[in-house]
Amino acid sequence: MGNEVIAATILYNLRRKNKIGNKHTPLDSLSKGFPKHVKGEVKDVAKSLIRKGWVNKKPTSYGFEVSLDKNKIVEIEKFIFRVMGFGF
Repeated sequence: MGNEVIAATILYNLRRKNKIGNKHTPLDSLSKGFPKHVKGEVKDVAKSLIRKGWVNKKPTSYGFEVSLDKNKIVEIEKFIFRVMGFGF
């Protein structure tokens, strides 16, 4: 599984669940739905999405929560369409 496909899947799942702006989900939940042997890659790709600015990170007492940056939704949806072939 390539990094672009993993990134598009993470972004698609966050967008589908409407985790935009102030709606967050735990960082550990991003790897749900992926095979066990890919879960390490999923965390690395999630960190790269945070560095890229598409995903916001919020510290909590039990770890980190993430959400999509509401100012970059159009760019994120274009990326999902380019990689996965379908959009919203």
